Amino acid sequence: MNRIDAKFAELKSQGRTALIPYITMGDPNPDVSLSLLRELELAGADIVELGVPYSDPLADGPVIQRASERALKHRITILDCMGIAKQAREHNVNLPFILFTYYNPVLQLGLERFFELLVEHDISGVIIPDLPFEENGPVKALSDRYNIHLIPLVAPTSDDRIAKITASASGFIYCVSSLGVTGVRSDFFAGIDDFLASVRRSTDLPIAIGFGISTSEQFGHFSKTCDGVVIGSAIVRKIEEATPLLLSESSRSDGLVQVREFVRQLRG
Repeated sequence: MNRIDAKFAELKSQGRTALIPYITMGDPNPDVSLSLLRELELAGADIVELGVPYSDPLADGPVIQRASERALKHRITILDCMGIAKQAREHNVNLPFILFTYYNPVLQLGLERFFELLVEHDISGVIIPDLPFEENGPVKALSDRYNIHLIPLVAPTSDDRIAKITASASGFIYCVSSLGVTGVRSDFFAGIDDFLASVRRSTDLPIAIGFGISTSEQFGHFSKTCDGVVIGSAIVRKIEEATPLLLSESSRSDGLVQVREFVRQLRG
């Protein structure tokens, strides 16, 4: 069974909602990213999105853009991101991993080789935000063949596309909480609950919500209607704040504790 399916089944049996952190791989450097994956598991994360740094991140707000810039100074590639995931497995991190990448690095690798590498590095899912549903046929076929979930994004503007997108989905449905790019928000659009209800009616898969969720109160609110909550920019910003500690060997453990405790309190 795919690790994502097993995790959602476990959480459902426990009546719990998945906490799904996002971090940018290689920020502030590859060694710290490896340590952060271990800390996220200790903090109670259930699934982790591994963000591949990209020079033109269309879906990402300023916090994650800055993280990509810091990571790219180390010339981090999509292969390096997968390598960090494999190292985490060697350090006994058992969380399901989802690779969050734009489409160009996938094309550069070649579609089949990309999925072979995901299997080799024990990555259970992939999110490609700039690959439209209407054009994902070849990628979807390979994801099914290799048992790697291609996680679809569904936005409030998807309207009549929601049923089409969810009909062929696997893993879970990623519901985008608001229009625009990622980033911390204090409130969400008025129709968010109706939007989530419409997605719920269209699928038997778990649904998760992301983009802008940053507090334990928001996690608690969406836990009532969603099976998972993705928190990205708030965690990446915490990593940014802790970077001076994380980059020094003598203070790294203090920085890691700061990030771990921040993630731990998100569940409330």
